[in-house]
Amino acid sequence: MALPPSTANWHWKNKNVTRWGTEWFEQELPTITVAGDSEGEVVGISSVTEVDGDIELGQRKSKLITIFDCKVVMKWEGTASDGTAVKGTLTIPEVSHEIICDRLSEFVFNWTLSTDASPEVNALFTLARARLPTALEAKLATFPSAIVDTHGKDLTISADPSRTGTPAPATSAPAPVASTSSSGAAAAAPKPKTTEKPAVNTTTVVVEADFRASADDLFALLTDEKRIPAWTRAPAQSQAQPDTAYSLFGGGVKGKYVSLTPKEIVQTWALQSPTWPSGHEATLTTTLDQSSESTKVVFTLVGVPLGKEEEIKRNIEGYYIHGFKSIGLGTEL
Repeated sequence: MALPPSTANWHWKNKNVTRWGTEWFEQELPTITVAGDSEGEVVGISSVTEVDGDIELGQRKSKLITIFDCKVVMKWEGTASDGTAVKGTLTIPEVSHEIICDRLSEFVFNWTLSTDASPEVNALFTLARARLPTALEAKLATFPSAIVDTHGKDLTISADPSRTGTPAPATSAPAPVASTSSSGAAAAAPKPKTTEKPAVNTTTVVVEADFRASADDLFALLTDEKRIPAWTRAPAQSQAQPDTAYSLFGGGVKGKYVSLTPKEIVQTWALQSPTWPSGHEATLTTTLDQSSESTKVVFTLVGVPLGKEEEIKRNIEGYYIHGFKSIGLGTEL
């Protein structure tokens, strides 16, 4: 006899997703590039050559848990300010749940340079070591949620046969059947139950940068569904209208637009990651202040869970700031 969903979801289950995880690294990490301050400088991950370790998704007491610990070896390459092609390798000895989700330790980056040294080559090597780690950490932060989104349905048993393999929907009270008393009055319908979101202690994160671009161009890059992928390197959904939903970085960030003017964008903002509280939304206000030579952009994120300030700041710098730099918009942080 089959166990009821509430009982079946209580037991420990595991799914090995190492092959899928390896392919995720091979596809996602080579999308990362950053630009330098000197004209023509650009560097990025060219390929992933080795993923050594195990990647699993587990379920215990109806909770999905990512379990992974891998060594990832990559090749990086770029172009120095004098046009020299520069190459090398990068090894991250540990990419794990403990680092990304539990924050028990920091990433370690081991670099090698294959190209003969010169002042221009050395400058690009310095650029790679200074800015690629931030972009890599931001991308790797989405790995646990990608595991859950892709494979979670295979471990959670639903009470609804039409939704086999997905979490069971919340149970609502059946529609009341109209009945009349001797006086003809209708029976009162039961009041729906409401679920309050847990309180989250929060703070504010502010990141700003100057871009050599007009405010109008930056506004379009931030809101135009067709232009967003140019700097995020991932699919996006955006209608750029108040009270419409948006999705960035392939679903890594979601929310709704609150208001949009040529100089200010206000939107709710939620990171789709196990480290972000379920159901919690912050508010991101982006201001664009154009001067004669550049536009100052200020990202103000109100409602960041306490303890996540540095992680979220790195995400904004890695995704937004360096995303713009990757398409040639010079900045000064």
